[in-house]
Amino acid sequence: MEKILVVDDEAAIRDLIQYNLTAAGFAVTTANDGLAACQLAEAEAFDCIVLDLMLPKRSGVEVTKYLRQQEIMTPIIMLTARHEEADKIIGLELGADDYMTKPFSPRELVARIKAIRRRVQEPTTTPKNARVTFGEISWQMNETFLRQAGRELPLTRKEFELLTFLVHNRQKVISRQQIILEVWQSHEPIMSRMVDMQVSHLRDKIEPDPKHPQFLLTARGFGYRLEVSSYEK
Repeated sequence: MEKILVVDDEAAIRDLIQYNLTAAGFAVTTANDGLAACQLAEAEAFDCIVLDLMLPKRSGVEVTKYLRQQEIMTPIIMLTARHEEADKIIGLELGADDYMTKPFSPRELVARIKAIRRRVQEPTTTPKNARVTFGEISWQMNETFLRQAGRELPLTRKEFELLTFLVHNRQKVISRQQIILEVWQSHEPIMSRMVDMQVSHLRDKIEPDPKHPQFLLTARGFGYRLEVSSYEK
């Protein structure tokens, strides 16, 4: 039975989520503040965390940042109010996997958790020895870090997923909408800004001069195109 941690300071919302997730076959643990969420996530392995943004003791953004710093990569779905767009962006940038705006449908939350779990569990079709180079940067595609002159450059989960998708579609122009659908599996317009941010982060890691990219190129008005120095299976 998959285990979900639900964190919200409103008892009615916690109870509603717990009822629906339990009915869907999940084992549910709850917390009512951010500090308790961090302690529980460190003490026990969960399959997903449903995390409210506005929490006492530690906010959802602070919880996300802390867990990712501790290399706890449990998928996180953030619950936010409609007017908190800037915080949604920050949360996603720090490593949250998805967000839902209150009020939300419990059935949709269950569906999103299942979708995230499928993505995590899906076996990769990338050959285990596939190796990509970007100038002096190399990447073994089953690893979560890049290599440069003996140094390891870690990738976040979303950087890994985005780079994998772009490598599979190298030398093709890919629209932001295609990236949103494939990497985030979302239709939310806010994700377009997330695509641009993640592209910027990847450029910082693979480009000799991120301001004048050679590999991750912008197709003005449409999306992006990835060029590689080499690709070896």
